[in-house]
Amino acid sequence: MIELRHLRYFIAVAEDLNFRRAAERVHIDQTPLSRTVRDLEDQLGVQLFVRAPRKLHLTPAGLRLLQDARKIFIRIERTYRAVRETDARFRAPLRIGVADGIAQPKLSECMVRWREVAPEIPLELTEMRASELADALQREELDAGFSFGLPDDEAIAQQPAWSYPVMALLPIGHELAGQSALPIADVLAFPLLSCHAERQPGLLRQMQVIVHRYTSTPTLSGEACTLAGYVTRIAAHMGVGLADAGHVKALRRNDVVAVPLHEDERITTFVLHKHQRFGLRPALQRFVAHAKDLK
Repeated sequence: MIELRHLRYFIAVAEDLNFRRAAERVHIDQTPLSRTVRDLEDQLGVQLFVRAPRKLHLTPAGLRLLQDARKIFIRIERTYRAVRETDARFRAPLRIGVADGIAQPKLSECMVRWREVAPEIPLELTEMRASELADALQREELDAGFSFGLPDDEAIAQQPAWSYPVMALLPIGHELAGQSALPIADVLAFPLLSCHAERQPGLLRQMQVIVHRYTSTPTLSGEACTLAGYVTRIAAHMGVGLADAGHVKALRRNDVVAVPLHEDERITTFVLHKHQRFGLRPALQRFVAHAKDLK
């Protein structure tokens, strides 16, 4: 008889394509993991993997099983949560992912106000990369997420939650640092720091749209993977930058100057969730509406 553990172990190996890493992931030794996968192949009467020296590949049968096995665990998780949500004594937490290193005051405000309006529905927060957020939403390991935006995906809904005006970030002593407000063109006359395409794709895309409204050939001085790295480079006079006012407020550093722009350019934070054929369950629908009310 095929058990859930067979499928769980198979998914781990199929996703990592490495028995050692898969064993670490599911917290068992490599030998029983390999034996369980062999047992699954024997029971199904098919070969799921091509085992070449130092390489592991899924067969067509393995690819099909991976797709269906993932759906099985999604259905199990849905059933688990539905049953627990019907128990008046317990409310399953909403699982929220936060990508792109977002640390805006409105994110904190969203969580605080949720505790006030829905104390019976707790929140679990998980920080991750944008690509990890997309995968977790797809697999329904998360209920919702916040990001500056993910690549277009028909399965994922991305709705504007709130936005902050863009400000110029300058190192102490910069010739523009003493101004009360700046035209963005003056800022773009200096080498500009950029964001990492894989780590912060949504923020990079929004920044590029803004910058290209004023110049088709910006001079870039480098890129940063995190907000901390971005600000550190600016403080070290390695370029100027653009940042939303929310993160500027969170920074509170004395070696970087934030100057408002004359133009009303804004960075948008999105609330994301997976499209559901029969609509969102009430708790999640309520949370998404709550997040959008913070605009």
